[in-house]
Amino acid sequence: MTQPTLNDGLHASTLAKLNLKLIPFLMLLYMVAYIDKSNISVAALQMNADLGLSASMYGLGVGLFFLTYILLEVPSSLILTKVGARRWIARIMITWGIVAAGMSLVQTANQLYVMRLLLGAAEAGFTPGIIYYLSQWYPRSDRAKAMSFFYIGAALASVIGLPLSGAFLHLDGLGSVSGWRWLFLLEGIPAAVLGVVVLRYLPDSPQSTHWLDEPQKAWLSTTMAAEQAGTLISHNDAWHAAFRSPRVWLLSLFWLLQAFGTIGITLFLPLIVQSVSGQGSFVVSLMSALPFLLACVFMYFNGRHSDRRGERSLHLGGPLLVSGLVLGVAVLCGNQGLAYGLLVLAVALNWAATPVFWATTTETLSGPAAAVSIALINSIANLAGLGLPPVMGWIKDATHTYDYALLLVACALLVGGMLGVYLGADRARGHIHVQGTSDERKRA
Repeated sequence: MTQPTLNDGLHASTLAKLNLKLIPFLMLLYMVAYIDKSNISVAALQMNADLGLSASMYGLGVGLFFLTYILLEVPSSLILTKVGARRWIARIMITWGIVAAGMSLVQTANQLYVMRLLLGAAEAGFTPGIIYYLSQWYPRSDRAKAMSFFYIGAALASVIGLPLSGAFLHLDGLGSVSGWRWLFLLEGIPAAVLGVVVLRYLPDSPQSTHWLDEPQKAWLSTTMAAEQAGTLISHNDAWHAAFRSPRVWLLSLFWLLQAFGTIGITLFLPLIVQSVSGQGSFVVSLMSALPFLLACVFMYFNGRHSDRRGERSLHLGGPLLVSGLVLGVAVLCGNQGLAYGLLVLAVALNWAATPVFWATTTETLSGPAAAVSIALINSIANLAGLGLPPVMGWIKDATHTYDYALLLVACALLVGGMLGVYLGADRARGHIHVQGTSDERKRA
């Protein structure tokens, strides 16, 4: 066996420290964020009856979160690049924790709508901020795997959070308080506490760490600077270069179509499972968690295999194509047990594309324009969260079934899969052009 070169050794030792010091903490932050964003899907099992919400009213309440989230996503990401990740992520977590806990005080549908708007405003910028942050620490050769670990935090939030939320519903009546109110209160507090921890723990850059030694800092800084110098949108480009990039808009479209599955299905999953199974709240929460457990496995192996092969096209588009097909069969098969199993597989496959997508995206972006590009892509995707839940609720009220809404999701995933194959292949061919960026100016 040949001895590794110095760079090989530094690569391995540096990545080992990053994986130990950053990834578990960031996974924890995202788990808490995702629980607070999506726990309304379990609360709805009691809350809808208490507040007199129809499926359409619930869908509107869910969707309003995304209105303020979308509007503030880009400004929030720009502020992060100015004040640093540590301060801004801490601010986001503290404010959303307070609002998430405040959801326990809601008494009417209108109050629910207002609190969902406030929660979206508080959380805006968190996900793109973390993605941008990771892109400043992980070289391209390791990025999909790192992104898979981060998004495993979101999937684990459902694996852990759905049963936990279901258990909190059983506190119903404790202190004359409804179970869904306990759910919001007890799951909102940890975000605010972790926000304070972020201020003390999270480093802004490799150079500010105390746990990387000097050779590791130098290697990481040199490696990241070399990669960022060759990006399509570079550190030298103004932030608004993101809005002139056709590739950024295509990536946004892909992420929007993928979000039909992650947002559309996730926020209705307990209600869908309950309608299929007829089980009680806790069993439904357990059944709703299973797809996300499988998603953790799929994301890890898809991201890892994509990094090892240096291939993005099939790893990006393939999972969505298969997910759309499987979801369509689940709706049409007519067997409840088989339909549930196929639904589990469809959700897991949809999530499998996530780490590869963000690795593909951040390979061509750097600097403030990268932060804005990531925020723009995430904002466009969250239009699915703004528009899809009310539409799915309306379809359910009109047809008394979720089948037609799920077929709509399946079609979106099939189109997204085809676009993903194209985007991955386009990256490999190098046929990427951005109007007005430094790359074009150099070619000119």
